[in-house]
Amino acid sequence: MPSSPIPRDTVVDSLVGRLRDDVLSGRYPPGSYLPPERELAAGYAVTRTSLKHAIVRLAQAGLLETRHGVGTRVRDYERLGGPELLPMLVSTVGPAWKAEIFQVRREVGALVAAKAAANATDAQRARLRELAGEVRDAQDADTAQLAECEIHRVIAAATGNRVYGFMVNALLNAYLTVRDGFTHAFADPAAAADRLTPLIGALCGGDAERARAAAAAYFTETEAIMLEGTR
Repeated sequence: MPSSPIPRDTVVDSLVGRLRDDVLSGRYPPGSYLPPERELAAGYAVTRTSLKHAIVRLAQAGLLETRHGVGTRVRDYERLGGPELLPMLVSTVGPAWKAEIFQVRREVGALVAAKAAANATDAQRARLRELAGEVRDAQDADTAQLAECEIHRVIAAATGNRVYGFMVNALLNAYLTVRDGFTHAFADPAAAADRLTPLIGALCGGDAERARAAAAAYFTETEAIMLEGTR
C-alpha cells in the first residue's frame, strides 16, 4: 500500500490522481476489486469520506464501478471505455499513453483536415483565416495556443460530420487540461502561425489531398516541438 500521505488542501484531487495512476499502471488491473475502503483509506492516509468522493469521480469517468454490498471494481476500460477517459489518460502522460495519443492526433487530424477541405463553407474558411491571424497577432503564448485549439474545432465542424466534431472535441478537451505543459510550442506566435500557413492554405483552397499532407506534416512538426519541451 502507498506509504506517503496526501496533502490535505487538495486531498480528493490528489487521491483521484493517485488512484487513477495506480489503475492505469496495472497496480489494480481491469476486473480486479480495490481493497476494502477502510484498508484503502488507511493506505493513502485519507478519510473514508475523501476516498468515497474520489471513487465517485473515477466511476463517473468510467474507470471504476461500485456494486453495493460487493465493492469497487476496475472496469475493463480498454474494451468498454470511451472518449470520457481521454482527460485521465492525458493527465497520466505515461510514455505509452502519450505515444498513442499523439499517434491518434496525427492520423485523425489528417483525415479530418481532408474532409474539411472538401466540405468547408465560405464562412468556415473565413473563420480559419481569421483565427490564423489571431495566432499570429497573439500577445502571449497562451492566447496563441487557445486560438490554435479553436482552429481545430472549426476544421472538425467543417467536415460536416458531427461525429468527427465530437472526436476532436474529446481530444482538445483532454489537451486543455494539461495545456500549460505545452505552452512553449507557442512562445513565438508568429512562428506558430507560419507552421499553420500550409494547412490553412490547403483547407481554404479546397484541396483534400494537400490538406491531408499538410495536416500530417503540421502535427508531426508540432509534436516534436511539444515533446522536446517536456523532456
